[in-house]
Amino acid sequence: MATTTKSRSSTRSAKRSSPKQSSRSTGGSTRSSASNPSSKSAFSWGDNTGSLIGAAIAGVAIGFAANMGRKLVIQGMSGMAGDWDEVLATEHEMTLAVFDKMLATDSTQTWKRSMLLMKLEHALDKHAHEEEMIVYPALREANMQADSEHLNEEHLEIKTFIYELHQMGTDAPNWLEKVRQFRDLVQRHVHEEEESVFPSFKENLTDEQNAKITNLVNRDGFWQA
Repeated sequence: MATTTKSRSSTRSAKRSSPKQSSRSTGGSTRSSASNPSSKSAFSWGDNTGSLIGAAIAGVAIGFAANMGRKLVIQGMSGMAGDWDEVLATEHEMTLAVFDKMLATDSTQTWKRSMLLMKLEHALDKHAHEEEMIVYPALREANMQADSEHLNEEHLEIKTFIYELHQMGTDAPNWLEKVRQFRDLVQRHVHEEEESVFPSFKENLTDEQNAKITNLVNRDGFWQA
């Protein structure tokens, strides 16, 4: 009897202890699963979040610095020329040089023509902004209203030429002729500014006024570059 009683007691003890052990085992398994990196959501932040953010910030900083460097190079090429009229004259030369490269292409070089047209458009936009925002208003203040309006009207013709070149396509049979007409217009515009309007305007400027216009042209050119 003693043996039978002891056996039953052992059986009851085993039954009582089994659920607890199972529960502890299950809980341990759950905790182990939760700490397993492979069980994390695909949308959860990883342990290298800081590194990723740091890399992104560094990339933005490098891009910003590269853009600033590009602007310095572009504006520096003309800004080192001297006074505002010399800066603009340098930009005139650079623009006419792009025209000459365009005129040296043939109908098979459509990609090169497109790239040169894009470069020309950017150069003219930058240059026109400097003149329209700084120089032409100064001309009006110096009682040279007629010259300012005339030069501004020619800028509208220049923009029309750019639009027409984009519309006709770089493989058009009359593309070179259109570019040649465009260059002639810009050349006349440049000659009038450099040989007549700007010298007449500049000779009546004080050193302080001349320096201020030069500073404004260079600053505007930097941000437009």
